[in-house]
Amino acid sequence: MRISTKGRYGLTIMIELAKRYGEGPTSLKSIAQTHNLSEHYLEQLIAPLRNARLVKSIRGAYGGYILADDPRNITAGDIIRVLEGPITPVEGIEDEEPAKRHLWIKIRDAIKDVLDNTTLEDLASFTDDNEQDAYMFYI
Repeated sequence: MRISTKGRYGLTIMIELAKRYGEGPTSLKSIAQTHNLSEHYLEQLIAPLRNARLVKSIRGAYGGYILADDPRNITAGDIIRVLEGPITPVEGIEDEEPAKRHLWIKIRDAIKDVLDNTTLEDLASFTDDNEQDAYMFYI
């Protein structure tokens, strides 16, 4: 399974909204500038997220977008399914011989497990402890 820029940038939008949850609306322009992305492309991605009721739009001069639910209640799987479609490692899984079908099903289930058990809160509060250790010098 390959996640396209739709899924990757969609996650970026949602993580930024999760980081600012409870602070009011966030504009796509500010997210685009922060991550050096096309605002026009983000506008195309926000529509399906809004239609899936994962985000709400706020109109006005200080408008933008907010999460429709607490970041603890929205998973990476919710977002990826909206933007990428069903999670499947290969097409035509039912036509495969039993051993390969079993393998594809195990892979699919492992991917679903990770996506469905990773919340926006997890992603928004992630810190890479290994990155900090890489710059630690001991004398």
